[in-house]
Amino acid sequence: MKTGTRALSTVCDTEVMIIRAAEVELFCGGAPMVTARDGQAGAPEAGLDGGTLLGKRYTHAPSGLEVLCVKPGAGTLSVNGEPLTEVAAKQLPSSD
Repeated sequence: MKTGTRALSTVCDTEVMIIRAAEVELFCGGAPMVTARDGQAGAPEAGLDGGTLLGKRYTHAPSGLEVLCVKPGAGTLSVNGEPLTEVAAKQLPSSD
């Protein structure tokens, strides 16, 4: 996957944009993500159905992969069976 690529889930409505690419295969709900969807094929696997949130960034620290959710869905994003973690918002300095 290249930076800027849109990846689509085949088991839910989740769509993500690749922010920082890595040489890994991205999964959603236990199924590989694709660049063109022909329709949904089933539902997310149990344990991988935590969902994604619109506008949130998700990362896989070991590989450096970072994605941005552009359409939420029911599946959990993962790499090698390891769920991606949500990136916390950066704290801005106070302006007094």
